[in-house]
Amino acid sequence: MGVYPIVLSQTKFTHQDNLDYPFEERGLQFGDGIYEVIRIYDGNYYLFTEHVDRFFRSADAIRLELPFEKEQLKTLLHDLLKQNNMKNDGIVYMQATRGSAPRDHVFPVGVEANVYAYVKDLPRNLSNLENGISVITKEDIRWKKCYIKSLNLLPNVLAKQEAKENNCYEALLHEDGLVTECSSSNAYLVKDGKIYTHPATSRILHGCVRMAVERFANELGIPFIEEAFTLADIQSADEMFLSSSTSEVLPILNVDRKPVNNGIPGEITRKLQDAYQKDANISNRKTAQQ
Repeated sequence: MGVYPIVLSQTKFTHQDNLDYPFEERGLQFGDGIYEVIRIYDGNYYLFTEHVDRFFRSADAIRLELPFEKEQLKTLLHDLLKQNNMKNDGIVYMQATRGSAPRDHVFPVGVEANVYAYVKDLPRNLSNLENGISVITKEDIRWKKCYIKSLNLLPNVLAKQEAKENNCYEALLHEDGLVTECSSSNAYLVKDGKIYTHPATSRILHGCVRMAVERFANELGIPFIEEAFTLADIQSADEMFLSSSTSEVLPILNVDRKPVNNGIPGEITRKLQDAYQKDANISNRKTAQQ
């Protein structure tokens, strides 16, 4: 399908083949902006309100004034799917920066935010969902406000690249042995029928799927404990998994080449995968794998 990006603002809803912003754009020069990735199944948004709410929370956290209210943005995003005739599985990527202005560290005055969004196909990765993935561990060197979904992702990029070079899907980040999350997903450990994950503090992204996983666990009667686990705890873990909007709920079968639970996806992970699929109203149709 063709992909038609749009510029979102209070006064225009314009298709553009090329988003031609000036070179002095604060997102490009300072990483002065925020973003969201919203999952789409069969042409419908999943966890839509949660993502929009987080977009506004991130904007507030960096004192970025958006040129619309939440309901206006929701309308524009629904229009984006209609304009693209989106019927498949995919994502919407949405970004806002503090605008275009002469380069200066201080905020520009009287400059409107640059906001845009685009939609693209993204089939579910059925192989990973079924067979699980491997991760490496890396020291968490990110800034101290990871709850903001900001454009400053270089430490995440470097960690993810190293994972790829080691034939792994993700990098499991830690601070002096205390696991925070992964480079682009939240991380969980299961022990004695209980799910452990880092508390929703400033040190991790408050994932929309993470919130859904907590809800699923409560509905299934599985204790969901917001308590950070350690690298040492992994050695005796019954299960591990990660979650994100593009990964869904993925079993972690190996950490630094060492198997978790003999390298077999666990029962609780499978229950959460089933709950996710039902909640997202994902049909049982076969989809192309990434």
